[in-house]
Amino acid sequence: MSNTPMAASPLTRAVLEIDEYVSGLGWDQPARLFALVDTARLRAQEPSLAAQLGLDGDESETAGLTPIEQDEIPSGKPLDEFLGTIAWPDAVVGCALSVERLMLPPSAEAQVPQNLSEAKLARWVAEHPERQEVRMTVAVLRAGGRESALRLREKDSPTEVLTGPDLVPGLADALAATFED
Repeated sequence: MSNTPMAASPLTRAVLEIDEYVSGLGWDQPARLFALVDTARLRAQEPSLAAQLGLDGDESETAGLTPIEQDEIPSGKPLDEFLGTIAWPDAVVGCALSVERLMLPPSAEAQVPQNLSEAKLARWVAEHPERQEVRMTVAVLRAGGRESALRLREKDSPTEVLTGPDLVPGLADALAATFED
């Protein structure tokens, strides 16, 4: 399915695979949550599920991660509250979230009106002429690894996806907290 680079780490490949999958669904999508499981362990412990996911043929990848999309995120609940309700079983070695947001350049920070409600601030950002629509895919591992992929709507191309471990630190922190006891 994926055109992700083979030289990348397993976590980077998983993030890019999720970005590619969500990109294929188009823009204006709800947030999507994924469990990350060890591909070799999945093949060994759940061969029928591995076969359903198309993982039974390629035995060469032993250090891979398989993203498994979770149930839909409730639309009426704030994302941070929802993430606070998640507890992962031991078989899940990481998780990822893909979400679309509006972003402003740092130069717009000084223009933000003070004392706006969340709703008014969201409307102000949505109407700002320098706003950018962005899809963020952020993944964390139980053991501490992090990776992110950012895709701008105006540059919607696989060659224009920015990756790095610290691109969306707040969201990475929130995802990492889902593994805390």
